[in-house]
Amino acid sequence: MEGIKSFFRVIYKNKQAFAGLIMLIAFIIMAVAGVFVKVDMTVQFDQRYQPPSIQHILGTDYAGRDTFLQLVKGSTDVLTIGIYAGFMTLIIGFIIGATAGLAGGWIDIILTFFTDLFLTVPTFPLMMILATTVKINNNIIFALILSVFSWAALARSIRAQILSLKEREFIVVCKAMGLKTPYIVFKEIMPNITSYLAINFVMIIQSAIVSSVGLMLLGLSPYTPTNWGMMLNLAIKNTGGIFNPKGYYYLLSPMLCIALFQMSCIFFSSGLDEALNPRLRS
Repeated sequence: MEGIKSFFRVIYKNKQAFAGLIMLIAFIIMAVAGVFVKVDMTVQFDQRYQPPSIQHILGTDYAGRDTFLQLVKGSTDVLTIGIYAGFMTLIIGFIIGATAGLAGGWIDIILTFFTDLFLTVPTFPLMMILATTVKINNNIIFALILSVFSWAALARSIRAQILSLKEREFIVVCKAMGLKTPYIVFKEIMPNITSYLAINFVMIIQSAIVSSVGLMLLGLSPYTPTNWGMMLNLAIKNTGGIFNPKGYYYLLSPMLCIALFQMSCIFFSSGLDEALNPRLRS
């Protein structure tokens, strides 16, 4: 309990990180609310392009549907995909990076070559190809496609961190005492890279959300009308994008949400290292 209080105390003192945390909490509440929100997707031409009002906070779209409710509903899928992709990428990157750094020898050579190979390929075009060839019928498969090409940079960084840590005195002493590898990894190494993993987890979620919205915008993933990417797609195709002033609210709302979410991740991650690393706090 004291550790949690200390964490939030440090985040509160870092005004940028605190602002990021507040925005992230707002998006999480929005995503949870999206589970229960009912959106009427029937076409109502008499309600087309209504300006913001008490009844329609962000106005209506080209078919007379409430823009704000679509944003809220779509946030559930967007954030769920991002969190799943963040966990998958973190797990894959940690396992490969930690194995390469701890094992050394030919295992390290093979895993490093494998990692470097993934770092050289163009990520987003391959995601596009994979998204068109694999049947995506749930958010887990969508997140897996995003994480398949996102783990390499993290694995390389974790390998470098572990190579540095395993030569330090406290790790050498643990090996001399005959302590087993799982104990060394989870009791000695993990506490020293927790803040690094947390920062990367937040930034991976941010990157995964941008990639998922991009694939949805291009029409390369299952049709979900309230997804922010599909809202942008429909705004461009059916509203006329920037050429139709009546559709500005429908076009700009998901763009603003994506920008604010990216900003919140960057702000929040700026204080994570200090909050999770006791040596920096002291």
